[in-house]
Amino acid sequence: MKIDLTDTTASKINKALVRGRRAIGTPAVGMVLTMVIVTDEENAYDSLRAAEEASHEHPSRTLVVIKRHARTLRDRTTSRLDAEVRVGSEAGTGETVVLRTYGDVSDHADSVVLPLLLPDAPVVVWWPVDAPDAPSKDPLGALAQRRITDLYAVERPLEVLETRVRAYAPGDTDLAWTRLTPWRSMLAAALDQARVKVTSAAVEAEQDNPSAELLSRWLEARLNVPVDRVVTAGPVVTAVRLGTENGEIVIDRPEGPLATLTLPGQPPRTLALKVRPTSELIAEELRRLDADEMYAIALSGEATKEHA
Repeated sequence: MKIDLTDTTASKINKALVRGRRAIGTPAVGMVLTMVIVTDEENAYDSLRAAEEASHEHPSRTLVVIKRHARTLRDRTTSRLDAEVRVGSEAGTGETVVLRTYGDVSDHADSVVLPLLLPDAPVVVWWPVDAPDAPSKDPLGALAQRRITDLYAVERPLEVLETRVRAYAPGDTDLAWTRLTPWRSMLAAALDQARVKVTSAAVEAEQDNPSAELLSRWLEARLNVPVDRVVTAGPVVTAVRLGTENGEIVIDRPEGPLATLTLPGQPPRTLALKVRPTSELIAEELRRLDADEMYAIALSGEATKEHA
């Protein structure tokens, strides 16, 4: 069911949600969180589709905030809020409200979003593009327990990464880090099997890849060895090599969804290591809403005393 509202208010949107639930006989008690997506018109469709796919694992109320840029001076001085309310099959396993803000309302989007949050439920804010320099200090980011950005969506990711280091607050995370979860899991398993001291390390990836930079910093902090960055054609991270006194531990994925793991004294084995879609990355981030301490370590390149 879809309900369109023009020049509306948060109160009217809430009434439309109740009306929609009653019409299809669906209660709101099954939803576990509120997902707020802050994006532009160009990226709204793909972002919403990823969130709806993730909602099959994490039923949620999804609020999409699209700040519209008026074409004329008159429109720029006119404040307006339009909304599209979706419930039932139109909204995955939860509810979706697409909010389009105009004029002064765009500068105070938090005042529109706040009355629409599920009571007593966690809030996650995701910026697919154009994330603020300091997500925790953004008015919408301040409402959230978890704030998700994506360094893949910026022009100079390594420069922005340094900004994120300075602005980090518990609850921040980035999809460039989430993309590394299979790599980190395989590296940890390989080291458990080899049980040898790592004396050197190298990460191979396309130039200026933010995931490769985060992985390098994390390895430096965790293994206490310098990590070489080797530029390849990609895509993304293509190999990690860990030097030991017994030989190299290598995870190599030059292309495609399969990687080769090589341990000293053992035959190579093939492992699944695909590039995951955004919906899987978002679903992973929603599984835990506490502070991502490993991401903080990867950002700074330094292990805390507790995790050293």
